[in-house]
Amino acid sequence: MEKLKYKDITEKIIGASFEVHGFLGNGFQEVIYQRALAYELWAKGLNYQREIEMDIFYKDLQEPIGTRRADFIVEDKIVVEIKAVIELQDVHMAQILNYLKAYRMEVGLLINFGSKSMTFKRVVL
Repeated sequence: MEKLKYKDITEKIIGASFEVHGFLGNGFQEVIYQRALAYELWAKGLNYQREIEMDIFYKDLQEPIGTRRADFIVEDKIVVEIKAVIELQDVHMAQILNYLKAYRMEVGLLINFGSKSMTFKRVVL
């Protein structure tokens, strides 16, 4: 069986997300979940940056062509994008895939706090 890349880190992030959803439930704005998740990531000893401007790269250009704000970058390895919607749509999946490509990163988590049960997608480029 193939080992998932950064499995230990993604498991902690997913666990932290379940903790947040278990306490808050659904129905809050995204920023509320983002602040609660920041606390839980800290409590699990994970290094993260929240709402930081990330350079967007195009093909093999060395200079970035712009910037975009990621919800979280965890351990400088994983892009975490959070949503508070009833259900994840293809556009949300496209967003995390685009972030991974543009940031030149390999692993991302798309986490949705807006449904009755927290849902997530683990995305690898």
